[in-house]
Amino acid sequence: MLKAPIAKRVPVVTTLHGDTREDPYAWMRDRSDPDTVAYLEAENKYADAVTTHLEPLRKTVYDEMISHIKETDVSAATKRGDYYYYARTEQGLQYAISCRKRGQDGAEEVLLNPNELAKGLEYFALGAAVVSPDHALLAYSTDTAGDETYTIHVKNLATRELFEERIPNTYYGLEWAADNRTFFYTVLNDQKRPYQVWRHRLGALDGDVLILEEEDERFEMTLERTSSRAFILLDIASQTTTEQRFLDVNDPDGEFRMLLPRRQDIEFSTTHHGDWFYLTINDTARNFRLVRTPVNSPGLVEELIAPRDGITLEGSTAYLRHMVVTERDQGLIQLVVEDLGNGAKHSVTFPESVYMAQEVSPAEFDSPAMRYTYESLVTPPSVIDYAMDARTTVVVKQQEVPGYDAALYETGRTWATAPDGVRVPISWVAKKGLTRDGSAPGFLYGYGSYGLSSDPTFSSTRLSLLERGFVYALAHIRGGGDLGKPWHESAKMLTKRLTFTDFIACAEHLIEAGFTSADRLAIRGGSAGGMLMGAVVNMRPDLFRAVLALVPFVDCLNTMLDATLPLTVGEYEEWGNPENEPYYHYIKSYSPYDNVKAEPQYPWMLLRGGLNDPRVSYWEPAKWIARMREVRSDAAPLILKTDLGAGHGGASGRYDKLREMAFDFAFTIHAISNPATVSNAPK
Repeated sequence: MLKAPIAKRVPVVTTLHGDTREDPYAWMRDRSDPDTVAYLEAENKYADAVTTHLEPLRKTVYDEMISHIKETDVSAATKRGDYYYYARTEQGLQYAISCRKRGQDGAEEVLLNPNELAKGLEYFALGAAVVSPDHALLAYSTDTAGDETYTIHVKNLATRELFEERIPNTYYGLEWAADNRTFFYTVLNDQKRPYQVWRHRLGALDGDVLILEEEDERFEMTLERTSSRAFILLDIASQTTTEQRFLDVNDPDGEFRMLLPRRQDIEFSTTHHGDWFYLTINDTARNFRLVRTPVNSPGLVEELIAPRDGITLEGSTAYLRHMVVTERDQGLIQLVVEDLGNGAKHSVTFPESVYMAQEVSPAEFDSPAMRYTYESLVTPPSVIDYAMDARTTVVVKQQEVPGYDAALYETGRTWATAPDGVRVPISWVAKKGLTRDGSAPGFLYGYGSYGLSSDPTFSSTRLSLLERGFVYALAHIRGGGDLGKPWHESAKMLTKRLTFTDFIACAEHLIEAGFTSADRLAIRGGSAGGMLMGAVVNMRPDLFRAVLALVPFVDCLNTMLDATLPLTVGEYEEWGNPENEPYYHYIKSYSPYDNVKAEPQYPWMLLRGGLNDPRVSYWEPAKWIARMREVRSDAAPLILKTDLGAGHGGASGRYDKLREMAFDFAFTIHAISNPATVSNAPK
């Protein structure tokens, strides 16, 4: 039997708040140490060797995934001015091609073909891709390492030539001024924080101009355009606090004026109409209200929609004659349309009881139709134009899923009861005819951090599990935003463990309700959801059969004690600062790396990391697996795969992503189909 890699031990001892810890694998942080990459490579070779027998199943699953994808396809077109913008994919090509036509029947013009740009590269991703207001220029940014550090390029769309400008070390934000020569962009510091906004003018001899720098390490800077196309908004935000400034697009040399200064724990988003800015803000209630303030004298507030119990306002979008407010009620999105002429309001109706709907940012301010996407766990995504006056819908495009019949599947919502009595929703999907006797394999996904929601969306790749009898479920646990802002705030900082106990309660409920059983239940989470995987598997290793932990944030205490790492200081408002003793002990109590036990039987585990990951450093899953190999007494399979040429999102090409997912599913299917007790499996 092939032996798993054994990492060298170089103990580093630290003492803080009277607590002494030994970290034998801290050396893995040093990428220049030849042993670091050698260890990652050894783990990769080991993973390949011990899963060779899965190759036929992986290939079968991959072929199934491909069979449910229309490989050559065209997206719904977006009209802006005289042009219709869209993307298309071609069979065999990894990346979507950006195109446009002048008029619906015009000749196709290729704006950007990432397949050409990515030739010879191990990794390629687009960041920003913004056409100038006169449709003549394209400013776009590229990342060729997976570290989310982008270089801006500018293309003349008439001549197809690139300008000489190359602007490195930028982030996602980029917006044009109305003069079609000036754009604004964000720049990263050493901690990968977008901390500066700069102005660039094409051909300017005096160089770029620094507009603003944010010194507070909790705050990041982003840029966006209002739906009216009249202003550029500069957002300066931490995990809990927002500040916004604005600039008239016709005044590129002007000053970004203060819209609303930061006040600790007050968050807001903005849309613009006429003489008013409309703010969705949580200054008087955590679930937000809608107010407006004059453009010429921002700060004077008039309330339009008061806060309501159980309903969270998620944002608003102004159109020339309408306002659309997005609300979340019991975890489900509602789109509320107001006629700005007469004040009449109505909600868009949706055909299913468990679904996901999302407004698409309007391309044209004077559009009489709102575009939104709609999908569910059984309904493929549709792009829909909704006539806001006539209240009629036109399906512009629905994702075609070859070989799929929605009538063969069922979806629903059930509720688990957490240890403190709170009811936690679970969305699920399975083939019709499910017998709830515990015999079905289960697959439970969780995230539960930063107020991000795990919405019930469609996935054609999931069909490979459903066709094998799996019940697929989403745990809408506290810490996420599934039931609004209060749902997030109830499980963070010194109450974070509620996220983990909620997830355990969801797993127990699925088992007790007969959806699945403990020896047939797989769980999956990534990033902060990977931390969730590590925490719950330490707390209840008996409850799960297989665990997929992707780019997992598992070395929580060491990471949060290192303010030089990307994101750490900004994360204090989510996890707490362990330099303060209560947070130190609390984070240590759940940090997966610090709580591995010599349990008699852990689940099968597959970990993934990315060498260039700027969000969750590669050493977190590497250190975690090294400690598990050292401490754990069981013989369940334990595998780490590190992508040595990518970052947080894994492979960049669509086919490469499917290959990764097919491997993960093959591992899961194999784990579920094997006997509950494994005595001779490789560690």
